[in-house]
Amino acid sequence: MIVTISNSIISASINALGAELIRLEKDSKNYIWSVDETYWNKTSPILFPIVGRLKNDTYSIDNKTYELPRHGFARNFEFQIVNQTESSVVFVLESNSETFKNYPFEFELRLEYELDENELKIKYSVENKSEATMPFSIGAHPAFAIENSFSDYSLKFNQTEEFISHELDNEQFSNSFRKINSENGQINLNYSLFEKDALVFKHLQSNKLTLLKKNEPVLSVQFEGFPYLGIWTKPNAPFLCIEPWCGLADNVN
Repeated sequence: MIVTISNSIISASINALGAELIRLEKDSKNYIWSVDETYWNKTSPILFPIVGRLKNDTYSIDNKTYELPRHGFARNFEFQIVNQTESSVVFVLESNSETFKNYPFEFELRLEYELDENELKIKYSVENKSEATMPFSIGAHPAFAIENSFSDYSLKFNQTEEFISHELDNEQFSNSFRKINSENGQINLNYSLFEKDALVFKHLQSNKLTLLKKNEPVLSVQFEGFPYLGIWTKPNAPFLCIEPWCGLADNVN
């Protein structure tokens, strides 16, 4: 089921499957990329109850081992719509017999989408309904449309930064780091930046970045409360993912 919310400026369409944002439009222009499975089959999956990949895709609790796929399972479940207005909608996923196979906790995951003038605000809430402590991570993975030349685009952060990316090896963190060059506080984009997977920043001072095209702003993403940020694309793909995370993949060791 696709739900569309709108106001006088923008509209957003969300698929109840995964509570996944699939369109964000202003003046008839969609800022979320349109799926082309040649590159990727998602637009904005929710990462829960883990972000990234566990070592061997497994973890143990109370001497029992569970399998959990990369980025968890929330994106694969139909969410229930519990509230909807013209400009907002609330989705909920509750634990069930299927989630218990991979994650032995009772929970409620709630996503609230709300339009406020020219902004889309997304609120993530996780409630532990178990008696035990419930470890979890959560993250966003929106893919924004790139038009024409990828190298026309850059990222500008709202604080002065030294951009140190934590390197991934088979989707897990190695002990290597890479300094990402910037000019006047901007990272100029090119596909070679992503030859070894995503850029991952763990210690940013910024809580907002702006995607620029030929130095003109396209959109901004504010990620206050999310301590980590991933930036990702695939070779020659017409999208850029800007991914605020609360949680990280395992280390290779």
